[in-house]
Amino acid sequence: MSEKVKVTIDGITVEVDNGTTILNAARQIGGDIVPPAMCYYSKLEGSGGKCRTCIVKVTKGSEKDPRPMPKLVASCRTTVMDGMEVLNITSPEVLEARAGVVEILLINHPLDCPVCDQAGECDLQNLGYEHGLQKTRYEFERRTFERIDIGDKIQLHMNRCILCYRCVFTADQITNKRVHGILNRGDHSEISTYIQQAVDNDFSGNVIDVCPVGALTDKTFRFKNRVWFTKPVDAHRNCDHEKCNGKVTLWYKGEDVLRVTARKDQFGEVEAFICNTCRFDKKATSDWVIEHPTHIDDTSVIASNHYETLKPLHVIQPNQALQAANEIELHKTVKY
Repeated sequence: MSEKVKVTIDGITVEVDNGTTILNAARQIGGDIVPPAMCYYSKLEGSGGKCRTCIVKVTKGSEKDPRPMPKLVASCRTTVMDGMEVLNITSPEVLEARAGVVEILLINHPLDCPVCDQAGECDLQNLGYEHGLQKTRYEFERRTFERIDIGDKIQLHMNRCILCYRCVFTADQITNKRVHGILNRGDHSEISTYIQQAVDNDFSGNVIDVCPVGALTDKTFRFKNRVWFTKPVDAHRNCDHEKCNGKVTLWYKGEDVLRVTARKDQFGEVEAFICNTCRFDKKATSDWVIEHPTHIDDTSVIASNHYETLKPLHVIQPNQALQAANEIELHKTVKY
C-alpha cells in the first residue's frame, strides 16, 4: 500500500498517494482550482512541462522544509510533499504569469476560430477567453505555413500548432513506427513528416483527438458542420482490432453520423485509443450499438442543445426559491 501525503491547494486539503503531481492532486479536488493543461496528457508517458499554462505557486514546500519555492512551478511536473501548500487561482502572481503564457501561445496563432473545425471544443479558445488579453502586443510578422496532408484523412495546419508534442508522444507509444515529429529549432520549430512522408498506421487518427487546438483535423469532417450543432452519443461495436475496444462517441446531425471520435473524460483526455476502422470507416448507425447521449459539461457550448433532457429548461422560473438558487449557480461560473 502506497504512502499517503497531504497537500493543500487554494485552502482545500486533499490526501493523495506519494509521488502524485500537484496537477493530479488538484484534479482529485476538482472545480476551478484545477490548473489548465495544454501539453500534459495522463495517458501519454513523458508528456507535460512544455506549455507552462499549469504553473502554480508553492508557498510551503513541506512540513519538514516549510520554505516556499522561489519561482512558480509547472504543476504537471512537480510532485507533492507532505504538508505542501499551493496557490493557483487565489494567487494574483499566478494569474498574471498565466496570462503572459497565454499571450505567448497566441503570438503566432491565427484568428480563424470562425472557420476552424476545433472551435467549440478547443482548449486554447477556453484558455484565451479566461486568461487572454483583448489585443496582442506582438508587432512582428507572424510565422506562417502551408497546410499539408500528412495522411489520406489527416490535415496539418501548422499555423495553429502550439508545439505541445501530444501527437508525437501518441504516435511513439501506440503505433509501431512514428514518421512525424518536431523539425528545426527555436522559432522555426514545426510538426512535420520527413520529406512529406504520409502518416499511415492503424491508430493514426488518434493524433487528431489529442491535439488541443485545430492543428490536426479530420479531413472527412472538415467544414461539414459546427460542433455545437451536432449531438454526441456514446456507442460501441465489436472491433476486430486487438488493441481497440470499439467504445466511441458518435457525432450526429439529424440521422447522419458526421464523425466518430474516442471517448474523453472530464479533463478532455481520451479514455482509450481507437483504431482507424472505427473512426473513419464506420459511420452508419447500423454499425454501432447505441448506449446513451454523451454527457457534456454545462459550461461547453455543445451543451446548448439540451439533448439530455426530455424538454427544454424554462428560462424564467416564477418560484422564488429557484430564482435564488439560480442566482447562486450563476455566481459560481464567475472566474477569479
